[in-house]
Amino acid sequence: MGRCLLSSTVIPPLRTLLPSDPPKLAFPKNFSTHSAIFHYGVCTTGAKTSGAFCTKATLSEVGNNKKVYSKIGADSTGSIPSNELLQVVEAAAKTGAQVVMDAVNKPRNVTYKGLTDLVTDTDKSSEVAILEVVRKNFPDHLILGEEGGIIGDSSSDYLWCIDPLDGTTNFAHGYPSFAVSVGVLFRGKPAAATVVEFVGGPMCWNTRIFSAAAGKGAFANGEKIHVSGTDKVEQSLLVTGFGYEHDDPWATNMELFKDFTDVSRGVRRLGAAAVDMCHVALGIAEAYWEYRLKPWDMAAGVLIVEEAGGTVSCMDGGKFSVFDRSVLVSNGLLHAKLPSFYLFIDG
Repeated sequence: MGRCLLSSTVIPPLRTLLPSDPPKLAFPKNFSTHSAIFHYGVCTTGAKTSGAFCTKATLSEVGNNKKVYSKIGADSTGSIPSNELLQVVEAAAKTGAQVVMDAVNKPRNVTYKGLTDLVTDTDKSSEVAILEVVRKNFPDHLILGEEGGIIGDSSSDYLWCIDPLDGTTNFAHGYPSFAVSVGVLFRGKPAAATVVEFVGGPMCWNTRIFSAAAGKGAFANGEKIHVSGTDKVEQSLLVTGFGYEHDDPWATNMELFKDFTDVSRGVRRLGAAAVDMCHVALGIAEAYWEYRLKPWDMAAGVLIVEEAGGTVSCMDGGKFSVFDRSVLVSNGLLHAKLPSFYLFIDG
């Protein structure tokens, strides 16, 4: 039997009340990337959130779940060949990364979106550089950038999700866990992705480039990668993250952090979602989870994990969409032994 780490009432997840297939992506005229709540392909502004949580950690004596988790990658890339699409994704991410590299050893001009939520001039400059590459190649595509919001043709089958500097706080301090993340969706599903991770540290910065196209495998610096083969929680290294909203999910995850630290080799908190997922894909960590994420945080990383042989789901094990606000990725062998989480949205 597993151990229940937190006592709570289990309520059927919201997805049982929603259509199994999310509607075609649509953004309302008053869309705001900082106030919107993304859920199952629907963007609802001004919604209130409340949570009923059940978290569960099970040790290795509990049998592996035989459930087959839904694939999250696109079935095709439409009229654009996957290699052509990935080529532009890689070029865009590398262009943004060059902006970051040029600034990495220089003084930062830091402003604030919230009490502790930072943004730098480099975030903005990187996004501008990425947008130039995307719009030059695909002027009719829809683009969602963390800093600039939505631009482009809302009727397009393609949506680019851009995080020009994932891990801004780390960048501002010169701490080596940040990245440029570019992912493109075809009809709502990840089709191609690149994450440029900054490694090393002050005076010795370098990059590691992760890339994937749906159905084509995942690569790091051109070499094929695969998730780890660890099937025991107590032999695993786990990763999580904490958002800027210190609400119920934040408190729940603090409990998860403590409890999984007790039963695993450790839980790391690095501060960059795209980097965390790429580390699972690379096989140097077994799983990662986080709440309160946005599409640009996840669109690239989830595809890289899946193409490296890993599993991606919502925190309750259900079908994942980049418009959900939480994610659980793993090497697949541990997926049934990791947290379950239920998030409800009140209208």
